[in-house]
Amino acid sequence: MSVPVLVVTGFLGAGKTTFINQLLQRADGRRISAIVNDFGAINIDAELIADAADTVVGLKNGCICCSLQGELLRTLKLVLSQPVQPDHIVIEASGVADPRGITETLMDPILWHDIRLDAVVAVVDADEVAANPARLRDELWRAQVEAADFIALSKTRENSDEALRAELVWLNKTLVFETDGDALPIEALLVTDRPQPAPGQAKVGASRFTSIEWQSSGPVALDRFQAAIDRLAPRLIRAKGIVSFVERPGQSFLLQLVGRRATLRPFPKFEPDCRLVLIAEASVLDAETAHAGLAEIFAS
Repeated sequence: MSVPVLVVTGFLGAGKTTFINQLLQRADGRRISAIVNDFGAINIDAELIADAADTVVGLKNGCICCSLQGELLRTLKLVLSQPVQPDHIVIEASGVADPRGITETLMDPILWHDIRLDAVVAVVDADEVAANPARLRDELWRAQVEAADFIALSKTRENSDEALRAELVWLNKTLVFETDGDALPIEALLVTDRPQPAPGQAKVGASRFTSIEWQSSGPVALDRFQAAIDRLAPRLIRAKGIVSFVERPGQSFLLQLVGRRATLRPFPKFEPDCRLVLIAEASVLDAETAHAGLAEIFAS
């Protein structure tokens, strides 16, 4: 199974290291390796994160952009060569980097079967944007936000700017959450490639998110599957599942939907059961409605 990679981007001083530490401290036993990076000769971020992650690798004096893609590849291979592989890899991009340099590196054929880009999170400093509204027009800032699947809004105790939130939703069209005070949406940020749903079950945690799980035996029709997912997708934060199609006997596929991105790729082994996990905000997606939509996929 490939190791999912979470990329954390954001402008200088936005709070990326703090966010990663919060994520690591609430990882609930997941083995996480962190690759961190300072725009300077002394990599302070690696020291700040070292106590919380299973493995921390610091990339010296760079921004993980085009000139450092080779080093990032070597670092990823080093992490994957450890005796016990991580459940997740978190990469901290420099505040002066466009995250597309990292996402392109993660598509390298050398690592295609070992890792996959799971999600990009952009950390946005609410205080800084409130003090400097021109930041909204900064090309690099916008590139970081637009490349993200999720937005982590930091330093909101003094500024809960609804105009900023609306701008972020407009730019990103997906989940925007605050890092101050509230528990991070771990169930949306760190999802493994091993969905284990029980049939027809919906789980609602203490957070504002609901996880809807479904399982059915036998393959499904591709057109029904696509139609049902298309109807549900606008209300979903995540979707993950292993499905088999009547049109492709003997082959299973892994569905990954993160924010606005969706992929369907061959699964390493054939599994006759179809299993889906949907994650959404409880106020947006009703469990009964979701189950009714899923039931249409598996209707005989």
